Amino acid sequence: MITVVVEKKDISGNIIEVRDKNDINHLKNSFRIKEDDIIRAVDGENEYICRVQTIEKKEIFLEITEKKVAQEDGVEITAGISVIKNDKMELTIQKLTEVGVDKIIPLETKRTIVKLNEKKDKWDVISREAVKQCQRTKFLKIENLTKLKDIDFSKYDLIIVPYECEEDKKLKTLFKNLTTNPKKILYIIGPEGGFDTEEIEFLKSIEKTNIVTLGRNILRAETASIVVGGILINEFK
Repeated sequence: MITVVVEKKDISGNIIEVRDKNDINHLKNSFRIKEDDIIRAVDGENEYICRVQTIEKKEIFLEITEKKVAQEDGVEITAGISVIKNDKMELTIQKLTEVGVDKIIPLETKRTIVKLNEKKDKWDVISREAVKQCQRTKFLKIENLTKLKDIDFSKYDLIIVPYECEEDKKLKTLFKNLTTNPKKILYIIGPEGGFDTEEIEFLKSIEKTNIVTLGRNILRAETASIVVGGILINEFK
């Protein structure tokens, strides 16, 4: 079903006003919607099944016929991703939205190649577009750029750090040995050049941190981000 992302301020009673120019263009020209067609709208918390009421030049009005509240799954998965090159970072955000990760913390680490002062607005746009494609209701939250030492590690029940120099501890062994199901999980992926040894020692000093191997093959940062996100979604959600 065609999905459009809307803001809560554009919902009045049982009517949704679609104002975004790009959305209007896609609905009209790509999907060729007509009045009385049924489409889906999401606002990050709720899913709305809607009838296309009227199509105007600068607005499209939808009539809500059914409202569904997003189901809470009880587990929140956050990805701490060291900022990588533009296209790779964008791919990572897109795919983590699709697999169902709840939050991304863009990280500045010692070997981060891309230097930024703040997160890019484009990242939110990419995530919102992925929401439409994958039919999820809740938005992926992208935090502001953060230094590794400034993460509030105390919020998490389980912290996972894949590291290419770890040889023994595997994810499946970690999961097997858990005595309780975690409610908040953080996994941290290093930059293209990997973590500095001081950073690994710092992470090892954090309670509930597990340094793990992803196997013999050395994965690219974006590949590791997506693989681990998918494994955690499958295991805990």
